Amino acid sequence: MAKNDMMVKIGSWAFITGILIAIFIGIYAAWTIIDGGAANNFFYTDTGGGVAWILAIIGAIIGALAIMGKGTLTAKEVPGFLLAGIALLVMYAVFKGLAITPWLGALFEGISLSLAIFVAPAVGILSLFAIYAMGKDV
Repeated sequence: MAKNDMMVKIGSWAFITGILIAIFIGIYAAWTIIDGGAANNFFYTDTGGGVAWILAIIGAIIGALAIMGKGTLTAKEVPGFLLAGIALLVMYAVFKGLAITPWLGALFEGISLSLAIFVAPAVGILSLFAIYAMGKDV
């Protein structure tokens, strides 16, 4: 197996793993919000902070692999990924404290927060690279 193929597989598995962890942790965070209010959000605990770091590191790995051209994101997909990542980051701000129903608002808040933590490093890395790529052509 070529080295490039291995890096693509690592990027694919990192992306899938990060999304699954983010969704499951988001559901658990929603349960903690329902159980004790927004102040009891799982991410405000020591364990939740550790999980947030793990999600952020996986997101940074995905961003770094995408820059090297060895991840799951191709050059054509980067603008769409950046737009979707910004939408996820805004989505958390909209859903924070949303009181549709106690469980639905908490579910939106928990999942959007965990996905935002996962995607934010990749969006940051790719946006800096996109700015660099636009600037070097001038």
